[in-house]
Amino acid sequence: MASSILAKITDGEKSSWEDSCVEVGFRKQWIKIDLSQDAEIFAVLVWHCYSEHSIFFDVVVQISTDPDFQKEVTTIFNNDTDNTLGLGVGKDQNYYETHEGKLMDAKGTKGRYVRLCSNGSARDLSNYYMEVEVFGRPIKGVVPSIDTKPNGR
Repeated sequence: MASSILAKITDGEKSSWEDSCVEVGFRKQWIKIDLSQDAEIFAVLVWHCYSEHSIFFDVVVQISTDPDFQKEVTTIFNNDTDNTLGLGVGKDQNYYETHEGKLMDAKGTKGRYVRLCSNGSARDLSNYYMEVEVFGRPIKGVVPSIDTKPNGR
């Protein structure tokens, strides 16, 4: 997938227009945001496509200092109640997508990478993202840049 298309996920545009939604594939998929340096992260705000008020399944949001998410991984949201994604059993509730997005409390977790996973929606098997915003502050005092990549491509 072209990086210009993926850049839409962090461009600040949250309108429900069809061209604002980025499809990242069917069934189990993930995207990763690289903040370019370690940060203290307070919240992640996610908009999947909300024009049809759908529910996305097996949503897992994780923060890590490791780009491969093999160590120092903190899960801040997980509604994968049957561990379909293999990232642990979640206790969070499913939710309808709205224009307000879904705010996930990161509680000051330290990390450089944010990974968002999902497994289709009630609408179809595709995974869509309209916007992701990460709220925090750089640990070293430098403003991070954002690099969005689907499935490490």
